[in-house]
Amino acid sequence: MPYTAYGVEPNCRATFELRQSRYQALGEDVAGEARRLKTQQGQPTCRLLDVGTFDGVARRYIEAHPGTDSIQYEAVDIFPHGHEFVYKHQDWKMHHVDLLGGMPSLPADTFDIVVCEQVLEHLTVVRPAIEDLVRVLKPGGLLIVGVPIFPEGLHMVRKHVVPVTDRVFKVKKVRGHVQAWSLRTFLREFRDLPSLTIQERRGFRIVSGGMLRPLEFTRAWWKLNRFIGKIVPGLCIEVQLKCRKTTGVAQNRAA
Repeated sequence: MPYTAYGVEPNCRATFELRQSRYQALGEDVAGEARRLKTQQGQPTCRLLDVGTFDGVARRYIEAHPGTDSIQYEAVDIFPHGHEFVYKHQDWKMHHVDLLGGMPSLPADTFDIVVCEQVLEHLTVVRPAIEDLVRVLKPGGLLIVGVPIFPEGLHMVRKHVVPVTDRVFKVKKVRGHVQAWSLRTFLREFRDLPSLTIQERRGFRIVSGGMLRPLEFTRAWWKLNRFIGKIVPGLCIEVQLKCRKTTGVAQNRAA
């Protein structure tokens, strides 16, 4: 039987499905940033870029919080299912972009908020996309980026051993995830970006589903997992980085 997760996302497996808890955290932070821009800086609108939009799920969680009516949504994707697949697609400004080459068509220092959730692990080359996540963000802007991770050491097995065994045993399934990080190696992708400060790293899901699925119908289990993810993010299945663009002016890659 399908359920509505966190009161906003239909066709899920539990009301507090841990697999989607990363979007709940993202929604809270984006809403808080939109309210801050409006009340503290008097900014009537807030431009948000959702990189790797898929079906627009992040927007469902953002809209569940007060003070988000000022957000203007823009989407970056290859839209394999068409624009109509995106939640409230009529209200988005769509950018058809292959992230392997970054986002050179988008101007620098433009967006108040950039989110990129569960996207980078699908790219064979991630550096152009990562650099452009920061480039298109306004100075002072908020970046939230998340990926699946493995415990330290196991990420090397997933990255180097699994592809070999797939070839040896002629596994026909095409794996969608072509990158494998630990928390340490994912942080390394961002630490050398001079205009970016990592403010928070948080993990989601150490164990979920299976026999523990009934617990995902309780708020207490979700809250406990949020706490664990904050304390030991490197042991979780997914991680999010909450970052702020601090100094310098990004250069336009299109130039």
